[in-house]
This record gives sequence, C-alpha cells and structure tokens, in this order.
Amino acid sequence: MTRTITVGLDGSPESVAAADWAAHEAQLRDLPLRLVTAWEPQYPAYRPVAGLSVPVPPSDLQRAWAQHLLDGARTRFADRCPGLRIDADEISGPPVPALLKAAEDADLLVLGSRGLSRIAGFLLGSVSLAVLTSCERPVVFVRAGEHGTEELLPAHVPRGQAVVGDHRDVVLGLDLHRPSGPVIDFAFAAAARRGARLRIIHGSTLPPYYYGGELMPELNDGMATQVQRELSDVLRPWQESYPTVEVSAQATIGGAGRHLVDASHDAALTVVGRQTRRTAVGTHIGPVTQALLHHATSPVAVVPHD
Repeated sequence: MTRTITVGLDGSPESVAAADWAAHEAQLRDLPLRLVTAWEPQYPAYRPVAGLSVPVPPSDLQRAWAQHLLDGARTRFADRCPGLRIDADEISGPPVPALLKAAEDADLLVLGSRGLSRIAGFLLGSVSLAVLTSCERPVVFVRAGEHGTEELLPAHVPRGQAVVGDHRDVVLGLDLHRPSGPVIDFAFAAAARRGARLRIIHGSTLPPYYYGGELMPELNDGMATQVQRELSDVLRPWQESYPTVEVSAQATIGGAGRHLVDASHDAALTVVGRQTRRTAVGTHIGPVTQALLHHATSPVAVVPHD
C-alpha cells in the first residue's frame, strides 16, 4: 500500500485548514495526499410524546454532499499543487472507525480542531478525541484562521526539498527522563524538511532543597551541566542523522505544558508524544498534551510511542 498523508474532511473551516496543511506536508514529503470523508446514514428521529418524526436528509443526498466535498477539494489542490497525487474516498459509516481505518495506511493523519480563542484554545470534539486515543499513527491537529496553516509550495520548488524562508521553529516537548525515539525523530525530520530550527523544551525536577525560579540559568552550575550532558546524550543520534538542524534547548522546573503553549504562538509545528496504552479505561492523554490541545496556536503533532 502506498504511503500517504491523510486528512479528514467534514466541510468545516477547520477541516479546510487541515487539508491545506496536509497538502503542504505531502509536498514536503513527496507523498500522495489522501482526502477522506465519512458519512453515517441518518434515520428519522421521533419526539417521545407527540410521536412526530424529524426529517433528515436521505442517504443519497448525504452521499452526494460527501462526494461534492471531495470533488471540490480535489479540484482545488489539483490547481494549486501541480504534480501532487491526490486520492479521495468517501466512506459510509461512523467517522471514528472510518478515520482510524484510513490512518492505517498513512504516514500521518491530519484533523481540524475548532479554536475558540487564544485563551480558550482548541475545542477537541468527541470524534477527534476518540481518534487520537486509538490511532497508532501520528495525528496533527490544525486550527482555522491562525498562522499555523502553511502556504503551499511554490511551483518552482521541487517536492521533497527542504524549504528555507519560514523562520518559525519546530517545537518539541521532551521528557528527558523517558525520551521517545519516534517522537524525537518526528520533530527532527519536520525541522529538516522546513529548514527550521528545532526548539526543545523539557522539564526538570529540582531536589527538595532547591527553591527559586523556573529556568535553567537559575540552577547551580553542577546541575545545569548535568542536565545539558543528559540532553546531549539523548539527542546525539539525531544530531548526527540531521546535521543541518540547529537545536536550541530550554529546561523548565516542573511541567513544561505552559512553556510549550507559549512557544507554540511563534511555532510552525509543536510536537509531543502520547504513550500507547491498550486498556479500555480513560483517554490516555497526559497533562502536557492536554494543555497543548486546549491552548496551542500552532498545529500540534501527537506522536504515539510505547
């Protein structure tokens, strides 16, 4: 099966922004773009007392609407992205299993997420949440109307070639005590494709006898040196694999969520991990990821890992 960048469409402004971002990513990776929309047959609903039915669109109209949505998106990207392979599929059935199935053959699944405001941030719907907690592929959430939506590549830039000119960082939230290879690699690769700097924010825990500020310069020299050594050891394989990526690091005391949210305001992409758990209880999204999904401005990539 051909690898793809897959995006879920539902006609909302958020899904349009997600499709734009996905098309840009497909160009950067030199992969096909797959447009997917799911529609679930609706049946008349009845009021419990009056017994009156509430009319709903017949299935043929729902299917026609889904096809119209895909055709419009395909035409738009065919005009804007010459040479980009575009596939489109409309699927009858509940959206969560449809999106999870579509993601199985994808390098990346991209979804829109409604932004309430810079303060309220993302409104993560039940579909997006269910997909996120079950998907075994990286999922990127994109807001509408923010700077996170990338411009499509100019026609003269070969697909798959790094683009220099977007000076926004790729931001990585790193757990230095439990670093994940897939999450780190995703962030380095994203920065390399964009010709961007990789800004790493990681949390540190002070011993009980330390009190004071939140940033690394306020630690004593010995502890700062130890943290820097640990970070260098963790990152060494990726810095050797991606020698052109400039890296900057910031250590925070305690949780890194607030600092990642702040950094996302000027980021091209913010990357965090999600530990996969095969149990039926809970949503399995950690507090840092929760903070980003509710308050980040940039697109947020959530990368699953063991």
